[in-house]
Amino acid sequence: MTPVPVRWPDAADAAIRGDLTVAVAYVTPAGGAVVTSVSPLGLGNRENGLVGFTTSLGFPKKLERILRNPNVALAYHTREHGFAASDAYVLAQGAASVDLRPSPERLAELMRASEPFLGEVKRGPLWDWLLREYHQERVFVDVELKRVAVWENLAARGAKAVTGAAWPDHPAEQEAPKNGTGPRVELAAVARQIHRLPHRLLAYRGADGLPVIVPVKVTSHDEAGLHLDLPAGLLPPGGRRAGFLAHAFQPQCVGLGMRTLTGWLTVTEKDAVYAPHTSKGLAAPPYRTLLTVSNGLLAKYGVWRAQRDGTSARLQALAARRPMD
Repeated sequence: MTPVPVRWPDAADAAIRGDLTVAVAYVTPAGGAVVTSVSPLGLGNRENGLVGFTTSLGFPKKLERILRNPNVALAYHTREHGFAASDAYVLAQGAASVDLRPSPERLAELMRASEPFLGEVKRGPLWDWLLREYHQERVFVDVELKRVAVWENLAARGAKAVTGAAWPDHPAEQEAPKNGTGPRVELAAVARQIHRLPHRLLAYRGADGLPVIVPVKVTSHDEAGLHLDLPAGLLPPGGRRAGFLAHAFQPQCVGLGMRTLTGWLTVTEKDAVYAPHTSKGLAAPPYRTLLTVSNGLLAKYGVWRAQRDGTSARLQALAARRPMD
C-alpha cells in the first residue's frame, strides 16, 4: 500500500516556500547529528509531501552519510532576507533520497527557481564556462516528510502543532565517548567566532532516529563548555552527541559566515552545556562577482576531485544499493 503523503500545514507554507536559508541536520554513525545551512530555493511539493535542497559533489561526506542513513531534518528558522512574513518556526523531518544525476529539465527549473532568491544568473561565453559545473553538477536531496512541527514563534517557545507522526518521547541518554565529554577546542576562540553569527541552532538524534533541530542562545562559556538558553522541554535530559550551527548571511547570500561544531551536550534540571569537540568555519565574500568566480572555481575543483579520487563512483554505488537495504 502506498503511504499517504505528509503535507505540510498552512502555517508552515510561507516559511518553506520563502526562506532564503535553512538549517539541515543529518545523523552520524556514532549517533550524533551534524547541522549546517543551505539555501533551499523554495524546493518542495506539498501535494506529494516533499521538501528539498541541492548540494554539490564537493561535499561528499554529507552526501555519503545521508545515503547511508536517510533520516534528516530541515529547520526553517529565520525570515531574514527571505519572502515570508510568518513568525513560525518550522521543523520538517523525513527520509531523504539523493538524485545524483538530475535531468536537464530539473536543472533548468532549478536555475529559474534560484533567481528570485539569489539574483540573476550570469550568462555569456566566459560565465557559461566558469559556472558549468556549479550549475550542471548539482545534486538534489529530496525529503519525504514523516513529521512537520510548527511553533508560532521563531524561538520555538510554547506549544507546537504536529502534522504526521506523533512527536516521540525523549531519547535515552547516550554512552560517553572514550576520549571524554569535555571540550576539545579552545572555547574562548569558539565563543569569539560565533559572537558575530546571530543564528544559533543545536541538533541531536531523536528517539525515532530523526534529527531534531532546536534554536538556542549562548549565554556564557567556561571550562565546561557553552552554556545555553533554550526552549523548555525540547532537549532531552542527560548526555549525548550533538551538532551546533552558528551562521549569518546577507541578501541573496552575497556574503555569509558559518561555523559548525560537533560535541557533547549535557542537560540537567538547572543547565544545558555544550562541549565542542570539533570546529569548522566557512566564509563567503560580500561581493557578487568575487563570490560567483569563487563558486565556479570551487565547483570545478570539487567535480575534478570527486572524479579523480573515486567519490563519484562511491556515491553512485551507495545510491544504487539503497533500495535493496
